[in-house]
Amino acid sequence: MNGNQKLVKYLEDTGILKTPEIISAFEEVDRADFVKLQDKTYAYENSPLSIGYGQTISQPLTVAFMLEKLKPRMSDEILDVGSGSGWTTALLAHIVDERGKVTGLELIPELVDFGRANLRKYNFSQAHIEQSERGLLGDPKQKFDKILVSASAKALPKELVLELKPNGILVLPIRNSVFRIRKNLQGNVDREEFPGFVFVPLI
Repeated sequence: MNGNQKLVKYLEDTGILKTPEIISAFEEVDRADFVKLQDKTYAYENSPLSIGYGQTISQPLTVAFMLEKLKPRMSDEILDVGSGSGWTTALLAHIVDERGKVTGLELIPELVDFGRANLRKYNFSQAHIEQSERGLLGDPKQKFDKILVSASAKALPKELVLELKPNGILVLPIRNSVFRIRKNLQGNVDREEFPGFVFVPLI
């Protein structure tokens, strides 16, 4: 059993990772392809790792938890805010398959390049990473089935709620909790809070 297989087994044994499509993504998208060269030895540890510029590739357990709450499905159109190393973008791309689309957004230009280079290690034509603008979250001209945010906001960003399609799900950290926001067909939202997390701040 290699390092990635051991990591996936650990995440399954915790009871956090349980959806077959998400398990398959973790099996096929190797975290070692998304860390800095000097950190390859630590790629399969259940801890965040620095990718520079004050940012991290998130702890595997946290990523698994958030993806299970997001419930990505084949053919979904997904926005990945704070794509960083590109790992979550690639995991989501594996799940949505060629019928879906994943747009990664990253503010720091050097990490845009890093994430794109890592994503090119996989043949995911359905995924790309874009440079975002400071103060602008998402794309007001688009609507998404799911939105994942990997950095902590101070409050719920209303613009992301507006970019959700009816029946859409937004998963994001607000301060030290993960929230799942669901929009119904009438445009109303409900929220669930899962406390006890630490993230880098959303810039």
